[in-house]
This record gives sequence, C-alpha cells and structure tokens, in this order.
Amino acid sequence: MTEEQFRSGFVSIIGRPNVGKSTLLNRILGDKIVITSDKPQTTRNRIQGIHNLPGSQMVFIDTPGIHRAKSKLNKYMVDVALSSIKEVDVILFLVEADAKPANQEGMILELLADADAPVLLVINKIDLVEKEILLERLSAYAALYPFREIVPVSALSGDGVERLVEVVRGYIPEGPPYFPDDILTDLPERFVVAEMIREKVFRLTHDEVPYSVAVVVESFKERADGLVSIAAVINVERESQKGIVIGRKGEMLKRIGMQARREIEELLDTKVFLELFVRVSREWSENTRMLKEFGYE
Repeated sequence: MTEEQFRSGFVSIIGRPNVGKSTLLNRILGDKIVITSDKPQTTRNRIQGIHNLPGSQMVFIDTPGIHRAKSKLNKYMVDVALSSIKEVDVILFLVEADAKPANQEGMILELLADADAPVLLVINKIDLVEKEILLERLSAYAALYPFREIVPVSALSGDGVERLVEVVRGYIPEGPPYFPDDILTDLPERFVVAEMIREKVFRLTHDEVPYSVAVVVESFKERADGLVSIAAVINVERESQKGIVIGRKGEMLKRIGMQARREIEELLDTKVFLELFVRVSREWSENTRMLKEFGYE
C-alpha cells in the first residue's frame, strides 16, 4: 500500500457533560484509557486514543463537556474542548437519545457553525429509548444543523459503534500514520495512573468531593524485582474534604487505593505498590499557579 492510499486523521468527540464521550472512546479502542463516572465533568484534559485499522489510523480525542463555565478550572476545560474543534478532520457531536435537544446543545451547535471539519451527529444511549422516540430525536436534531451523517449508537453495549468507525474512516484524509501502530494513547503512564486514582475518588466519595480533587503522581519507580512503586497525592480544597477522602480510620483511602491499584496493575501488567497521601491545597481550582502544577494549563 502506498503512502498516498493510507488514511489518517484526528477526530474530536464533543458534547455537553455526561453524555458518554469517554465511554464511547474506550469502546472504540476496545480498552480503557479514559476514566468514566456517572458524574458530569469527569474528563478535564484533552485525551487522545489511537485506533488502527488496515490502511488507516484514526486519532480520537475525548474532550471535557462543554458547559457555561464559572471557575478557572471549568473555563480551562471548556477552552480545551473548543480548541479541538479547530484542529481536527472530523467532529463527532455526541448527544443522548433519552433527552430532547436543550439550551446546551443549541449553544454547542452555534459554536459549530463555523467549523471547517465535517460534523457527524452521534446519538448515544439508544438502548434506553423506543424506536419511535429515537426517530423523533433524529428529526429534531436534523432540523437544527446540517449534519453530514447521523449515527445512532450505544457506547455502553457497543451497538452501532463499529458502523460509526467505518463512517468516520470515510471522512479522514489520505496521509501517513501519526503514531506507531502498537500504542493506544500518547498519554504518559503517570497521567493515566493519576486519572485512575481520581476516578476511584469520583466513584467512592460524596458529591461535594470529586470536583475539588486533583491527583498528582509524585514518584513512579520500577524496582529491580519488576514491581512498580508509585506515590501519589490526592489534593482537595478543604479540611472537611480531606476527612471524607481518608474516611473513618483511613477506610475510604484504603478502598480508593485498593481499587486503583488493581486497575493500574492491569494497565502496567505488573505488580504495583501504591502509596496515597491526601493534601489540602486551598482553592486550587481558582489558583492559576496550582492549576499549572496539577497539569491544567
């Protein structure tokens, strides 16, 4: 196959918070590189997942949910999402089948009005609605924007995802691969590990805590016996949040560590010694210096 025949391109997955962008990316890749939870605004950074097929390479970009941002952290997240619109070959606008178009979707569609890349509508969670409702959603969205294609999927079950990938492949340009064909993401292992720990905080603690958490891996060492030793700090904004993360007699922190360690061992394919600390970094989500220190820049 000549270089001219090979196709490669970047594909941005955008939408409001909690519509299933990260679940869709993990499903496309057939592996977990992005954390997920039932809470909105889980994804904070631009995350690239690399999907290779014979004759093509598609780099899918998971982005933070687009919303009306107030804090500096949230403004950073929205800026990350919006910047991806200008830099890609295809845009996937992900919405939910079980919800009518609302103001947030209208706001995003206004932002897409000047997009140079083709915009495909992906209607997720089709397993939650009857066919009649799905057809109503298709018609409602088609009336709002001239989408190149509309593809219904269930990111959770995988229904329609293979067809979505084939549709996307038809829109990416000819060109050489951007990455080796044996990697799933360009993210460093430290980043993925920190995200896995943060996911466990999201899943195990009360609603007030996850949005005030930033995880920093301070040490990542492979020992001579093959075991990987990791030390990470869970940063929160208030003393009360620190108490929740640690839990009574340290039980919550132990649960976070045990669940994160199992997942990290699967990622690294080796035994892991994980040491977690909790630190109060007051109002870090509004502090420009700390946002940069924690990787949000």
